[in-house]
Amino acid sequence: MWHPSRVTEAVLLVGGQGTRLRPLTINTPKPMLPVAGVPFTVHQITRARDAGVTRIVLATSYKAEVFRAFIDDADLGIEVVIATEDEPLGTGGAIRHALPFLESGPDEPVLIFNGDVLSGVHLEGLVAHHRDTASDVTLYLTPVEDPRAYGLVPTDHDGRVTAFLEKPKTAEEIVTNNINAGCYVFRRGLIDTIPAGRPVSVERETFPGLLAADALVTGVVDKGYWLDLGTPLSFVQGSCDLVLGAAPSPAVPSIGDFLELPGAQVSPDAQVHSGSVIGSGAVVGSGAIVNGAVVFDGAEIAEGAHVVNSIVGVGAVVGAGSVLRGAVIGDGAVIGRGNELLDGVRVWPGAELADGSVRFSSDA
Repeated sequence: MWHPSRVTEAVLLVGGQGTRLRPLTINTPKPMLPVAGVPFTVHQITRARDAGVTRIVLATSYKAEVFRAFIDDADLGIEVVIATEDEPLGTGGAIRHALPFLESGPDEPVLIFNGDVLSGVHLEGLVAHHRDTASDVTLYLTPVEDPRAYGLVPTDHDGRVTAFLEKPKTAEEIVTNNINAGCYVFRRGLIDTIPAGRPVSVERETFPGLLAADALVTGVVDKGYWLDLGTPLSFVQGSCDLVLGAAPSPAVPSIGDFLELPGAQVSPDAQVHSGSVIGSGAVVGSGAIVNGAVVFDGAEIAEGAHVVNSIVGVGAVVGAGSVLRGAVIGDGAVIGRGNELLDGVRVWPGAELADGSVRFSSDA
C-alpha cells in the first residue's frame, strides 16, 4: 500500500519565457504571475505538498531572481530548492540539470510538473500506479475534445505507452484523444541517463528514446480538470475557475463569485462577478463592471468602465467608460476614457492610450 510519505521529491519546470502571455511576462515570469490571488507556482507547490512531497526543486531559467526573492520570504510548508540554468535547456535538459539537487535513491519516484498546467490530477494515484506497475516513467494523460493541437499518446490495454505522435493533420491520424498533460513520475535513475549540458526535449527525445530502449513507460488517464495557462484567455479562465471552486487548489484564499484581496477598494455599486480577482490596492470605481477578469495589484478601473475576460496589469489604469473585452493591459499602462479594446488586443507596459471613443481589435 502506497503511503504519501514515500514520495518525497518533485521537480517543477518553471524556466519558460511565457511568450504567449506577453506583455505580462516582460517583468514577471509566467509561473510567478498571480492566479486567484497567489503566484501560480504556489498552487502547484501546495498541491504537491498535500500529496506528500516534502522537497521540491524549482528548475528556473528566465528571471530566476524573481522566484528566489519570493521563496526566500515564503513559508509554504515544504522545502523549496532552486536550480537555475545559465542557458535554457528545454524540458528534458531542465530535469537533468535538477539532478544534483535531488536526494532520492535511484529506484525512488520523482514527480515532475510543467510550470504552466493547472490540473486536478490525483497525484497519489499517479505515484501508486507507478509503484504498482514498476514503471520507469508514468505519464499523466488527459482526454481532450479536439486533439489536433497536441501530440497524442496512445496506450495498449495494459496502459503501456506505445508511441509519442506529433500533432495529427488528418482525421485518420487521430488514433486517440489522450494527450501528455504535463505531469510525470520518473524512476530517479532514469534522470541520470538524460544528456547533461545541452538542450533536451523530454517530449521529442527522452520519451521516444525510452520506448526505443524498451523501457516501461505507462500512462494514467485522468478525466478531471486540466488547463494549460499559456494564453491570456486560458490564464483568465484558470484564475476564475480557481476562485469559483471549479479547479482544486489548497492555496486559494477563498472561493466565491469573486475574490477581493486585502486593500482593494470596490465601489458598492460596481458589479464584480464570474470568478474575477481584484488585486491588493486595486480600485474599482462606481458603476464599473468586472466580469470574468483578473485585475492585478494597484490597478484602477474607473467609473463606468467594463472589463470582461481581460487582464489588467499591476498599476495600470482603465479610464472611465472604456471597454476591455479579451484584452491584456501591461503593468503601468494607461487606457484613456472611452476606448474599446477587443478580441486579443495587448497594450505594452507603460504605454498610454489617449482619451477617445476608439475601437481597437487584433482581428481588425
